[in-house]
Amino acid sequence: MSTSAGASIDEGDLQLLLQGAHPAPYEVLGAHVVGTPSVSTGRGSDGTPTAGTRFAVWAPNARSVSVVGDFNHWDGRVNPMRPRGHTGVWETFVGGVGPGTLYKFELHDAKGHLLPLKADPMARQAQLRPDNASVVAQAPRRNPLPPERAAANARQAPVSIYEVHLGSWRKRADGGFLSWDQLAEQLPDYVASMGFTHVELMPVTEHPFDGSWGYQSLGAYAPTARFGPMEGFQRFIRACHARGIGVLLDWVPAHFPTDAFGLARFDGTALYEYLDPREGVHQDWNTYIYNFGRWEVRNFLIGSARYWMECGGVDGLRVDAVASMLYRDYSRNAGQWLPNVHGGRENLEAIDLFRALNSILGVECPGAITVAEESTAFPGVSAPVSAGGLGFHYKWNMGWMNDTLRYMQEDPVHRRWHHDKMRFGLVYAFSENFVLPLSHDEVVHGKGSILGRMPGDDWQRLANVRAYYGFMWGHPGKKLMFMGQEWAQPWEWQEAYELPWVLLGDVRHAGVQQWVRDLNALYCSEAALHHLDCMPEGFEWLVVDDAQNSVFAWARHDGRGQSVLVVCNFTPVVRSDYRIGLPPHLDGVWNEALNSDALAYGGSGVGNIGAPLQAEPVAAHGQAISLALTLPPLAALFLVRA
Repeated sequence: MSTSAGASIDEGDLQLLLQGAHPAPYEVLGAHVVGTPSVSTGRGSDGTPTAGTRFAVWAPNARSVSVVGDFNHWDGRVNPMRPRGHTGVWETFVGGVGPGTLYKFELHDAKGHLLPLKADPMARQAQLRPDNASVVAQAPRRNPLPPERAAANARQAPVSIYEVHLGSWRKRADGGFLSWDQLAEQLPDYVASMGFTHVELMPVTEHPFDGSWGYQSLGAYAPTARFGPMEGFQRFIRACHARGIGVLLDWVPAHFPTDAFGLARFDGTALYEYLDPREGVHQDWNTYIYNFGRWEVRNFLIGSARYWMECGGVDGLRVDAVASMLYRDYSRNAGQWLPNVHGGRENLEAIDLFRALNSILGVECPGAITVAEESTAFPGVSAPVSAGGLGFHYKWNMGWMNDTLRYMQEDPVHRRWHHDKMRFGLVYAFSENFVLPLSHDEVVHGKGSILGRMPGDDWQRLANVRAYYGFMWGHPGKKLMFMGQEWAQPWEWQEAYELPWVLLGDVRHAGVQQWVRDLNALYCSEAALHHLDCMPEGFEWLVVDDAQNSVFAWARHDGRGQSVLVVCNFTPVVRSDYRIGLPPHLDGVWNEALNSDALAYGGSGVGNIGAPLQAEPVAAHGQAISLALTLPPLAALFLVRA
């Protein structure tokens, strides 16, 4: 294959790359098909090919760089690349090379030592593991977010997220992975039938190890070959949007694996990672940490986020392991970390990265959202950048998840002593825009399933699950549930196996599934349950201190005169004529809209179906009027005005 000697990258693009300010670095670096190499290998007036692929890579400390592949027998002497001044960018054009061609980069470090062949950091396609070459791919067309998605992603909208690991949600009959098109035929319909508003995909960027679940990615711009190329991904996104389902991608800027073919010591130096292991090595995962203070690395990461939004067409990104990025001493003992320039523990470069990321996405990708998995009390995670925050739209409420799961694991006879675990979340519920997560992290590593945490016999365990889900859906905050938990999978999730769908033949598990379906329906239809999810005006305690009976009751308001009452009884005791004190503005007649103890869900059928429930002038819980209810055992009730 012949190489063109002419320059092809514009000087303006090079300067923007050098400054870390290029809006779309993926349009400059990587492999870019020119013309139609498979059809024509014509030549220009100077005799150089006019159809082929332009290759460009950032490797500022390399002595030499070549592109190698099937087209030159992986011989680095054939297609050397030329440096573009002091920018650190190397480029070349190889005629006749087109889509589907395998390639890597051969680099010699500053001392002339040959490095392991490197995959393209900007590759838009890669081989399926265990192979790891990059694949030349056509630049994808833009796939903009439909205008109506902005309202569906808004803070006032119902947001109920179904978290999915695509490799194990369903599998082919032979145990292989479904393609993007096969997933498009099945997943959007299922998610819509369950009433979820969004699906969140665990990482789908290319990654070498299945057991990392995608969280150890080496392809920030490449959809994994497990499911197919970007064109299939785009069709999947459009299929979700056609069913009214938003798509969030798990995006991982916190770390990357040390595989020799990847980003590690890319040009013989710590190019993408911090040099000092006290900054650059993630001790929990034995991976490298991006150098967040380097402009080119920041541009690489922000460019990846924009690529998935602008070309992928997704509704937003869930950013993994944010806490590990915010703190220099994260999971480190004294002496194992370096302070910032002010002597503090915060990673100022990561903070700047998040603010820049969210500011840029807010302007360039209107309607899309970002969600932070942040497990500490770092202030202002979901506050606007203009107000000194990090600029995320939402933050996972890890404290709520931990407290409430600990409460539910207690035997009901002991729950009275742990009452605060269920109400403490309301102390800070409106300090951020929260998502309540029951994610994959809660059903792995020996934790058991949600069902497996519950005490009691089989009936009580399932009743506990239903009551807990009712508590969650009635609680302020957007919702997130990991696949399989919507029908109370009884054991831990394992990524190598398909979900045990056969369990839906058991009426008890099918009942839990129907309960989640009905919870989503009520959550979406009743504005009081979502419109003020992130505002204190949307919540009002009615019964907060009945630890003796393990009963909680509260009202949700939409700010426009509509309310929903939520009552939970976390003991296996029927409580007849239990009075809920009501403030004057909740006087009137109420109907039971949902009851987790209904026979249809596998319950005992105790409840308040029938005559409307009239508030009466009987004092209770400090109020002059009250509502008399029958509280089913281990159950959650939702009441709406008649």
